[in-house]
Amino acid sequence: MGLLLGLVGVVLFGATVPATRYAVRWLDPAFLTFARASLAGILAAAILVTWRSPPPWRRGIAIRDLLTIAACLMVGFPLLMAYGSVTVPSSHAGVVLGILPLATTLAATVLAGERPSLTFVLISGLGCALVIAFALRNGGAGDFGSGDALLGLAAVLCAIGYAVSGRLSRQIAGWEVICWSLVLGLPVAVPVMLFTRPDTLSTVPPGAWAALIYVAAVSQLGAFFFWNKGLALGGIA
Repeated sequence: MGLLLGLVGVVLFGATVPATRYAVRWLDPAFLTFARASLAGILAAAILVTWRSPPPWRRGIAIRDLLTIAACLMVGFPLLMAYGSVTVPSSHAGVVLGILPLATTLAATVLAGERPSLTFVLISGLGCALVIAFALRNGGAGDFGSGDALLGLAAVLCAIGYAVSGRLSRQIAGWEVICWSLVLGLPVAVPVMLFTRPDTLSTVPPGAWAALIYVAAVSQLGAFFFWNKGLALGGIA
């Protein structure tokens, strides 16, 4: 069941990079990131109120862990990915997908106490190398620069967020983990969103707004309902 839920999460996450690349053609990466976080946080607050979810810190969850998730998955990963996507070919986004599994395995070992076998680590590393090689071979490697560094760092932050989310999802429901993390990030996300908003909203095409709605409602929130539960059941690594 954990593998199936994780697969659903992967499918829902699948359009995140293309949607982000499309949206940043018209929206500033910072605005896209914090608008996505704000919309997701507002939806998360509504869900928590509807289901009367008690604060997790009353149930033994450290606020610093929730803030770590917010910093990594609400701000760090989407912001770096958005800025990185502006300067690199779409094929280079495959590097993020290639690094992420191994980075998540390492993060799970350090932050969640998991101990994957050496065989698993080696296979994960080989899989990462194959994905990266395929992406670069089919898209042209070109010169690696700052955009690629941003994407690589985005993958590291994402892995850390996944590991902490998976660990907390063993203690409380996975949907509560992401919802409370998003709500705690709202005091930062909303002001930055307003500060970085486009001067003329009418010049932004409907497709860009649709991409924003997708990455907010699905990539930043809905997909984690399945993903966190999958991590809790099947293991983070």
